[in-house]
Amino acid sequence: MKILLVEDDDLVAEALARALRGTGYVVERAADGTHAETMASTELFDLIILDLGLPGQDGLQFLRAIRRRKVATPALILTARDGYENRIAGLDSGASDYVTKPFHLGELEARIRAILRINHKNSTIIEVGSLSFDTVGRILRHADEVIELSPRELSVLQILLNNMGTLVSKQKIASLLSDWEEEITFNAIDIVIHRLRKKLEPFGVKLQTIRGLGFLVES
Repeated sequence: MKILLVEDDDLVAEALARALRGTGYVVERAADGTHAETMASTELFDLIILDLGLPGQDGLQFLRAIRRRKVATPALILTARDGYENRIAGLDSGASDYVTKPFHLGELEARIRAILRINHKNSTIIEVGSLSFDTVGRILRHADEVIELSPRELSVLQILLNNMGTLVSKQKIASLLSDWEEEITFNAIDIVIHRLRKKLEPFGVKLQTIRGLGFLVES
């Protein structure tokens, strides 16, 4: 699952992005409403997490703008504005949920899962070989058996499955997984791919490396 995090506070954004990546989400960040509008209108996201107090175009203006553009990506407002008038305005502008700061990370993650379940109720499972991958619960299964994956393995697998049948370059994986303070190295990606390959092959799933081009999932 790919999340657009719209937050101008670097410390808050960094902490939240790290926490979400740690549970398997792919996170991209925009620090202002104008940049966020461009990203939301030109890229595919499963969820937008939105602060309201943004420089330039504020969060409500951004939300109204993308709804006028017919961008239907669900949005969760995460803000310090706790008045009921703000809640009403946010929900009326097209938000799916409204959470105030400070917040408990566990509750936020539960709200994210609830939104994703509703919006992906018909397309949450990807079948590959004898495995099934739940894109909302971020669980890989063989029949009723859960295949244990690390958070980074889970994130890389989801990127590959979202592009199943096409080559995915190291550059693309790195750009989706790296944050603005720490870049994931190509060597680290190779290690994750090696571990994933060993876990997937017993179930009839092949993870091919096309030298110099990228990776390809086949079943």
